[in-house]
Amino acid sequence: MIRATDVKGQHLFKQAAADTVVLDFDDRHRRRMAMTGTRGLEFLLDLENAVALRGGDALVLEDGRLIEVVAAPEPLIEIRGSDPAHLVRLAWHLGNRHLPTQITGRGLRIRRDHVIEEMVKGLGARVIAIEAPFDPEGGAYAAVAETHDHAGHGHAHDRHDHGHHGHAHGKHGHDSHDHAAHGDAGHVHDETCGHDHGHHDHSHAHDHK
Repeated sequence: MIRATDVKGQHLFKQAAADTVVLDFDDRHRRRMAMTGTRGLEFLLDLENAVALRGGDALVLEDGRLIEVVAAPEPLIEIRGSDPAHLVRLAWHLGNRHLPTQITGRGLRIRRDHVIEEMVKGLGARVIAIEAPFDPEGGAYAAVAETHDHAGHGHAHDRHDHGHHGHAHGKHGHDSHDHAAHGDAGHVHDETCGHDHGHHDHSHAHDHK
């Protein structure tokens, strides 16, 4: 099986992609796994280190072809404050609980968690249920690593295993998100994968741990 051994960062490539993989947040944080693109191309992701892939990145196959990474929509909540100071306060409470959090122009996004929803509502927040790709912040260390990679290697995505220990934190104590709830959004599954991926066809993958 052909391997993907390198990653090109978001929009740092002009070559047309040979195929596409549609991955949720968890499945964009892997080092080695078998994948099948939406057009049927099978390959083995085989990186030297685990990498935090982002939508718009490209996996580089041994023969030079590219596989584009698409971030799959996931069940999220968007948390909005009454003013900037209120939103900062809400962000502090999420950070204090080590929750992976995405910052947008309108508010804060986290995976659906009824306990946290009730908490932020109690703090005066407005909570909106949405389906969207999840791309949380990677932490201060990850930001430094990303800046370094921009300068040296062009790996704009390389936020591996540091700030993204947060996605494991999100699982303990708050694990209300459920891969089954993702429906046919097109995310990667494990060896039992048999789901239809809707308009994204059948992009799937298997962990090799």
